[in-house]
Amino acid sequence: MFIPKANRIAVFSYLFKEGVCVVKKDSVSPTHPQIEGCTNLEVMCLMKSLNSKGYIRITFNWMYNYCYLTAEGIDYLRTYLALPESIVPNTHKKAAGRPEGRDRESGDGDKKYSGGEGGGRPAFRSGGDREYRGARGGFGRGGGGQDE
Repeated sequence: MFIPKANRIAVFSYLFKEGVCVVKKDSVSPTHPQIEGCTNLEVMCLMKSLNSKGYIRITFNWMYNYCYLTAEGIDYLRTYLALPESIVPNTHKKAAGRPEGRDRESGDGDKKYSGGEGGGRPAFRSGGDREYRGARGGFGRGGGGQDE
């Protein structure tokens, strides 16, 4: 299938920027939801071509192709798009560290749920407040029937 160079560059640049691409298995869709100016069929064909060369890995699930770049694919797209080594896909960027939060082991956290012998919400612990349910049990077979 002939694919215009502008569309090919748009698909490759999106794939390199994100590191992944989701393609619905729908050949009659006029546009791809994430890539401007390309039909879904063009994106499907390009992903199939890259998969046969070993540049991406495709996982198919519920009528969607999930395409993941491989290390060879990153090198190929970097040379095709003439990008420097410093630019990497979003999936290969180092994630920022977790923000400092409260220490869950100490009792200095949220005072709202710190009651009971095991911590947490007191109504759901054995020694906590039981106003939400009766002392004899719940409903159903053998659970809190008539008084004997």
